[in-house]
Amino acid sequence: MIQLTDGVSFASDALKGVGMELDPAEMGKVINRLKRAQGQLGAVLRMLEEGRNCEDIVTQLSAVSRALDRAGFAIIATGMRQCLIESDGQETLDVQKLEKLFLSLA
Repeated sequence: MIQLTDGVSFASDALKGVGMELDPAEMGKVINRLKRAQGQLGAVLRMLEEGRNCEDIVTQLSAVSRALDRAGFAIIATGMRQCLIESDGQETLDVQKLEKLFLSLA
């Protein structure tokens, strides 16, 4: 049993053997977001090495954090959509709406 921070728990055995391959075509935006975050993180490191202003560094670091959060939520939303497609191929979930909901919780 895995206990989450908000008191929700689930059986980890339910996840064993469950693998999901995300469609690379659907991950294009996520990959771009992560590459942008990688560049932003590089900028944070340079700013630290150069002794830049704390406020500027924290602002840039915040942007990196948001980009990573959004990428993670997009991956989750895509995975959930793949899990919840009905057997007749119709979607049972609005991915953009789900991603927006996840972001509102962040």
